[in-house]
Amino acid sequence: MRIGEQSTDPIDQILGEVPVPAPLTPEDVRLAVRAVVVHAAEEWPAGPLCRNDGATYPCRLHRWGRRVLTRHGLNERQIDALVRHGNPFVHVPFPFTVTGAAPTTRAPRTTAGHPGGPRAVAPGARPAASARPVVPPATAPRWPRAS
Repeated sequence: MRIGEQSTDPIDQILGEVPVPAPLTPEDVRLAVRAVVVHAAEEWPAGPLCRNDGATYPCRLHRWGRRVLTRHGLNERQIDALVRHGNPFVHVPFPFTVTGAAPTTRAPRTTAGHPGGPRAVAPGARPAASARPVVPPATAPRWPRAS
């Protein structure tokens, strides 16, 4: 059975297709990657079956994952490469562009209350310490050893 064909599985006919969410979130993309990798094809004498649930390939979740990833901007070759890679936790940038993650522009962070006025802080660096006192960490409880 091809990816775009209608399934003859009775469960698929009763439940129908899993809907693709209207605005895609990074969580949807992560779940779609897991769906296409975990629900990949496995060859059997009767033909390809879903590796996870034994349904005719492609199962509902594999089809849903492909639709989500296609809508996210991946083409069929890229989705097939994800399946061949075999890692369900591989990172797909969000939002996806052909060259990778979309560039983000950040304004420099400033710290208010500095005597010389606001001061720019490099991205990823911590701002100057606040006036609040630092409380030392509590001592760890001592548990009796099992002997």
